[in-house]
Amino acid sequence: MDRIQSLKQKEVVNLCDGLRLGCVEDIVVDTANGCVAAVIVPAPGRLFGIFGRKELYIKWCDIKKIGVDIIVVDIDINRCIINDKN
Repeated sequence: MDRIQSLKQKEVVNLCDGLRLGCVEDIVVDTANGCVAAVIVPAPGRLFGIFGRKELYIKWCDIKKIGVDIIVVDIDINRCIINDKN
């Protein structure tokens, strides 16, 4: 099992389209169960966060493989939860 800090250094790649989503910014922990619920990745296509910031919440069940340098996920970005963060 990886430490949370090592997860934040890995790049996330989408399996369905090969898109590089970026590196993990944060982790969402379900405190009731003590499990990781999701990882947070910056949404693609944003210009330095000038016009607001969006994030992709990738559920833990959508992670297919955690490698040495890369986390492979299988998501539809259009259906992924996106949050505006100002």
